[in-house]
Amino acid sequence: MRVAVDATHARRGPGGPFSGTGVYLQRLIPALRRLGVEVVELAQTGRRPPGGGGLRSVRNLLADAAWTQQELPRLAAHAGADVLHHPLPARSRFRGLAQVVTVHDLAFAALPWAFDPAFRRWAARAHRSAARGADAVVTPSQATCDDVVARWAISAAQVVVARHGPGQEPDATRGPLSPAHFLYVGDTEPRKNLGLLLEGYARYRAATRADGGTPALPLVLAGSATAAGAGITVEHRPDAQRLARLYAGAAALVHPALHEGFGLTPLEAMSAGTPVVAVHSAAVAEVCDDAALYVGPHAADDLAGHLQTLAADASVRADLRLRGRRRAAEFSWARCARAHQRAYTLALRRRTERRVG
Repeated sequence: MRVAVDATHARRGPGGPFSGTGVYLQRLIPALRRLGVEVVELAQTGRRPPGGGGLRSVRNLLADAAWTQQELPRLAAHAGADVLHHPLPARSRFRGLAQVVTVHDLAFAALPWAFDPAFRRWAARAHRSAARGADAVVTPSQATCDDVVARWAISAAQVVVARHGPGQEPDATRGPLSPAHFLYVGDTEPRKNLGLLLEGYARYRAATRADGGTPALPLVLAGSATAAGAGITVEHRPDAQRLARLYAGAAALVHPALHEGFGLTPLEAMSAGTPVVAVHSAAVAEVCDDAALYVGPHAADDLAGHLQTLAADASVRADLRLRGRRRAAEFSWARCARAHQRAYTLALRRRTERRVG
């Protein structure tokens, strides 16, 4: 089986290869090749950076449409591909190839207030059309699968759940460091709910001062998020080695997001042996199960209480570390690749049935 993958999204935009889609492609493609799948990587060249709205965004949309509808299928057909895989919802109007679409999440539908109205309207039309026109759809969680089936009226038989592995492999030779900080990994997108973390952290610091005991641990924001305040430091886009050190020294990863399609960052933390505190959402709970502490989306006091406990109680950290590593061991890119292989096979079968029908 030969699969053409649109690898454009691993090479452009904020974060580039460090974005969620970039990590997905970087980990998936080698895993597919280890299974014996012939992967042809195709990428759009010369595209401008994200426009941020207005005329530049319109130009990018037109360039993307030309790539998806003309150049990408032409290159895939020239490469002799059997399947064309779009790692973000898109569809080429080309009948010669079976097509697979990955839908990572439907956050724009679940949290409409958190997205630009123009983007939300465009995504609702374009992403749904791409998924409904595909021969098979891949989702990273059962939660997202359920969302796709319920919101877009797509048959569950058309969807394959392919849970991710961790974004980076932990260093198995490195034991946990003494807790030096709390850690957040991500950006300031509204659905990431950074305000809950900042408020909960401020209340934790106030409670720690009132107790008069051990000083409060600092909060490290890693990625593209920025904030100012007592005890807060920013690590702008740390490399893999630095991020591993931040995980190793964290009393906990705090993941306050309101909606996720999977939960790659909590999985990465659990894989590294870092305790996780998260807002309870369907996909994150699916990933972490009972290996995390959960809070409500606005429960700053509960979050502060968890931070106090994790900073002070080594036994709680050890228990979460053990449960997290056990849970993380159930996820791997090899399993993810096998699920994608099933999706490709399903797409080929459905395309054949359509031709015969």
